[in-house]
Amino acid sequence: MKRPTQADVARAAGVSRATVSYVLNQQTKGRVPISSETRERVLAAAAALGYEPDARAQSLRSGATRTIGLLVPDLQNPHFWQIVDSATQAARQAGYDLLLSSGDLDRTQEEASLKSLLRRRVDGLILSVTFTRLAQEMLGQMAARRLPIVMIGGGQFDFDYIGSDYRESTREVVAHLQGLGHRRIAFIHGVASPGRGQDRLQSYQEGLQDAGLPFDESLVAHCGPSIQDGYRAALQLMERPDRPTAIIVINDLLAMGVLRAAADQGLKVPQELSLVGYDDIPMADYLVPRLTSVHMDAEAIGQGAVELLLQRLRVPEDPRRAIRIPTRLVVRESTGPAPGRTQG
Repeated sequence: MKRPTQADVARAAGVSRATVSYVLNQQTKGRVPISSETRERVLAAAAALGYEPDARAQSLRSGATRTIGLLVPDLQNPHFWQIVDSATQAARQAGYDLLLSSGDLDRTQEEASLKSLLRRRVDGLILSVTFTRLAQEMLGQMAARRLPIVMIGGGQFDFDYIGSDYRESTREVVAHLQGLGHRRIAFIHGVASPGRGQDRLQSYQEGLQDAGLPFDESLVAHCGPSIQDGYRAALQLMERPDRPTAIIVINDLLAMGVLRAAADQGLKVPQELSLVGYDDIPMADYLVPRLTSVHMDAEAIGQGAVELLLQRLRVPEDPRRAIRIPTRLVVRESTGPAPGRTQG
């Protein structure tokens, strides 16, 4: 079926095409003397025909696409679903569409996704990148185009930034476990790029020092970013003769793999092994046992990123802005007294 045009609306309303254009583009006030009766007739004809404006033609006339590009590292991680959903709602409320792309935790794919976004006609970009060295090269091209950019994380780049600081909450995690009598506390550092998660890994070491506990490099399990990687890293830690009594995992997705590994090893959580994750994804409260996790407000990140970008579009010359969303430890059922210690 042929898409209705402004000419069709003009014929149905009995007016000129120019009148239809003035009415539909809201250019009547103070410019063209069109009566309210004519205006209502045009709007009624447009509604009856199901007329919708051609977004491509509008963008060519105005130079604006009303579209925001969003790149996230991994669409398999529910944490990023939350960011995407919140950003989508915020963009929609402001009259923008969201063009979503994923780096899939793979350098080649992230490069392809960034190049694809560069080719698209978008008003601005919101980027959460995994491979920072690659991003530095490509972001230079984007800056040369004066394309408004907001980084989620990646505060080292010279763009508007929104993210969370895990340092204090990570120290709180270690103190919580130390208070429960744990002395052998492991850390699963499951990332696609070595630079990711350093804020948590370093703060874990500092937290051990604050608690008067020795740092044992062998209790840090470096692995990939998938739930399977978390599962395998946990098995290696659990099969040690001096296995840890508590494990901190870099995100909740990998912590789910650790829960499965504990069950397969016949270890009860938290009676024989305490477990802490990061991000506090919605399903953390529905696992068995419910997962203790560091809460990061993903909804605030997604909404805040859109608001930062819209402000940059309104006032391009504004100074760079950086917003840090606080994190907090949420204690649930997956942490308890170290084996051999009773709650007291």
